[in-house]
Amino acid sequence: MRFLTTFQLYDFLDTLVSLASAFVLGTLIGAERQYRQRTAGLRTNVLVAVGAAAFVDLAMHLSGNDGAVRVIAYVVSGIGFLGAGVIMKQGMDVRGLNTAATLWASAAVGSCAGADMIAQAAALTVFILAGNTLLRPLVNAINRIPVNEQALEATYQFKLTVTPEALPDMRDRLVERLESAKYPVADVDVVEHGDDLLEIVATLVSTAIEPRELDEVVTDLERLPGVRHATWEVSTRD
Repeated sequence: MRFLTTFQLYDFLDTLVSLASAFVLGTLIGAERQYRQRTAGLRTNVLVAVGAAAFVDLAMHLSGNDGAVRVIAYVVSGIGFLGAGVIMKQGMDVRGLNTAATLWASAAVGSCAGADMIAQAAALTVFILAGNTLLRPLVNAINRIPVNEQALEATYQFKLTVTPEALPDMRDRLVERLESAKYPVADVDVVEHGDDLLEIVATLVSTAIEPRELDEVVTDLERLPGVRHATWEVSTRD
């Protein structure tokens, strides 16, 4: 058996240290994720860290530092596919980005452990845990700050629900009214709204807006015959 001739106790113990370190550090990261009931919890983060450590350690033993560098590059890209699996889009909301980033960081911890950089892996684990825990109060505080629409980088849409007979005139009226308020229109779409109604959706050219001015446009257009409802909404770019 080739195993009996190639087995070296020192190399085996070195691998055990790398895998054990990745297991312990991955457990610390995963426990925090599991506590918060995230999609990728304890076992997923442990397996990512240990798997990355195993690949890098294998490359270190077979090809040295050059081989490890190539394997680390593949680990980084491979974890990207795994992270994409935990990202979900629900309407305008995107969920799972932080979980995907944590998996990516767990792979970095495992790669450090596999390359025998145990101290660096431990330090990275501390920073990951700090990012997921200590920064939460700051995130909550920022989210409670009222949004200033005039400084917000966003996409604005003005929606006008009209009868089919009023569509041609109201489409022109909407564009004229918005442009007279100094809000140029980038695109206009018409969608069926049900109950024999149509919805004119005007996307504004990216610019700072004054909410009061758009509210005045809403009030003016709702008074016109054939208009059933008028409103505007905002969505952030990222």
